[in-house]
Amino acid sequence: MRLDEIDHKILARLTDHGRESFAMLGHHIGLSTAATKRRVDRLRLSGVIRRFTADIEPVALGWTIEAFVEVYCEGRVPPERMREMVTAIPEVVEAYTVTGEADGILRVRAADTNHFEKVLGIIRTHPGVSRTRSSLVLSRL
Repeated sequence: MRLDEIDHKILARLTDHGRESFAMLGHHIGLSTAATKRRVDRLRLSGVIRRFTADIEPVALGWTIEAFVEVYCEGRVPPERMREMVTAIPEVVEAYTVTGEADGILRVRAADTNHFEKVLGIIRTHPGVSRTRSSLVLSRL
């Protein structure tokens, strides 16, 4: 799908104002409500907009620990198998397959170090995982 300048404006605005009405969105980009809705619908149907979601503050849930966990697997593990593993662990908030020594990198949130240790244990005991290496986040820059 080819995106024009108006599509890019819509996407930029939705990135920070995802719950904004079509009328307000249209006002900010210079389109009518109906034209804005048609554009957003087209962006959704074409797959440019994958979903609308809420950005939850993890600390509000009591999840104060953030860590990155490198996962090393035995042999070759397909991405689908890693995806199955991580979707069953709610504390894993992002997961990636990567190049380099590790097979995957997980971003994990937990309430405290005890909670993190339990999550790490779940990851480590998954079939195919040979070892992990973790880094706790001290602060975001």
